[in-house]
Amino acid sequence: MAKTGAHARQSWPLAVFTIFVFTGFLFVAASVSAGGIDLRPSGGDPASLAEERRNRVDERRDRARDLRSAIDQLSESVSSATIKKLSARVKDLEEPTGLTAVEGPGIRVTLTDAPSVLTSSEDVDPRMIVHQQDIQAYVNALWAGGADAVTLQGQRLISTTGIKCVGATVVLDGVPYSPPYVIEAIGDSATMNAAINSSAATITYAEYANNPDYQLGLEIEDVDRVKAEAYAGTVSLRYAKATD
Repeated sequence: MAKTGAHARQSWPLAVFTIFVFTGFLFVAASVSAGGIDLRPSGGDPASLAEERRNRVDERRDRARDLRSAIDQLSESVSSATIKKLSARVKDLEEPTGLTAVEGPGIRVTLTDAPSVLTSSEDVDPRMIVHQQDIQAYVNALWAGGADAVTLQGQRLISTTGIKCVGATVVLDGVPYSPPYVIEAIGDSATMNAAINSSAATITYAEYANNPDYQLGLEIEDVDRVKAEAYAGTVSLRYAKATD
């Protein structure tokens, strides 16, 4: 029994030393992983984390804005005739591509589902609902009629804007909208109305609107002032790529 106790007393300092070494290793590993920051900061609830990410995004946006401003200043300071010519060309293209706000007289087209759709709890006839192709038909007719700018639900439309029908809503640049769908266009109202009245797709929609069995909503009116804000989405082209 005496030998067993002596052996335990001799092993105890070694065990303590081993624990200290292992603990020190953990502290060093944590310090290296943290890189000088707290690995578990206070306010770890979802709301705080979301706010932290939002603040970080805002900071990066501010940084990107500053960098764009610096690039513009550097571009203006360069004496290259080619760069100045290209910059002037870009400036000239901003308005026709929808990157500047414009306003003026035009027309407003309002499309709505049939009144019975709002009160029915059963499946409704799809011919009594405004679809993506109906909206696109009027937008295309307005462009054909020489519209200077077109908006849908107040959002500026450009040549690459996609209008998608998802369920009972229409999605525009990732944002869902419900009827009534309001399309506004700046331009000569007589020319745009003539284009609407000569489009096969809009004529078909008007027939359903005038049919008492369907009663789709359609209102076209001339307006003295239409304001189209500058397009705020991305202008870069995105397309599918084949993979191996």
